[in-house]
Amino acid sequence: MTDISTQTQLDQLKQFTTVVADTGDFQSFKEFEPQDATTNPSLILKAAQKDEYAALVDESIASQAGSSHAGQALIDAIISDLLVRFGIEILNIIPGRVSTEVDARLSFDTPGTIDKAKEIIALYESKGIARERILIKIASTWEGINAAKQLEEDGIHCNLTLLFSLIQAVHCAEARVTLISPFVGRIYDWFKKSTGEEYQGADDPGVQSVQGIYDYYKKFGYKTEVMGASFRNKGQIIELAGCDLLTISPGLLGELQASSDPVDRKLSVESSQSSDVEKIQYDENVFRWLFNEDAMATEKTAEGIRAFAADILKLEAMIQSKLG
Repeated sequence: MTDISTQTQLDQLKQFTTVVADTGDFQSFKEFEPQDATTNPSLILKAAQKDEYAALVDESIASQAGSSHAGQALIDAIISDLLVRFGIEILNIIPGRVSTEVDARLSFDTPGTIDKAKEIIALYESKGIARERILIKIASTWEGINAAKQLEEDGIHCNLTLLFSLIQAVHCAEARVTLISPFVGRIYDWFKKSTGEEYQGADDPGVQSVQGIYDYYKKFGYKTEVMGASFRNKGQIIELAGCDLLTISPGLLGELQASSDPVDRKLSVESSQSSDVEKIQYDENVFRWLFNEDAMATEKTAEGIRAFAADILKLEAMIQSKLG
């Protein structure tokens, strides 16, 4: 039996939780050996600006040579191709799945989200990648979750991101989406700014949000996986040991790798089933009202959509400059 004291915190965490790398810099994956990986427009923009990934951008532009696309349609096609190229490079390193995000500007457009997701999946499949290895990332709006419901019915698996409230999580579970990404760090940011308080360990409102969602899912037998995301410090990760998955930046993966302090399981199906959480009954009106009443969730969801949309615009400008 392996002596826990000789294991890194990352190794210990992997015994309870599937570890996912949260980065577009796939060169960093080899050191930490994550199972899955997630990307988003901000991470792809950051990676695409690095010299070592310039060839991928050039290849995506070249892929559209002679196509019938022009103007915005051409740029859209190039960006979709670029997202898939990054995804494939990641899949060549990791054994599991990669999450690829649809354009944030489609967050309130159910048909548009469905069409973009199918385009991305078709690109992956045209390059020999099975759809089972892809998660389509979609913002957790009412429209986005409904798009994911239809995509799941069509065999396209989804990762619902920018999720900050229990009602968003409940709708995702009822829609039978594959996975959700509640944002621990951004919840922490909001409460720290609003109250001026510093939060540690189990008192962290971001940690508490994920724990509550996990308890709800496990108590009522939902199959949707919970993947804590957007961490600000190592302590938040340690408090969620036992969550289905945790997606972690390279910097924090490095901190976990460098420490051998003990990691105890904090979340489990057994403890969740004895929780006193109650079932939520809702329709669209109730969803929108409960979401509206949660100032943190409404503000952080909107802020996240705007930020991802802004980075898509920057990526488009970069592509446009290369097209001349």
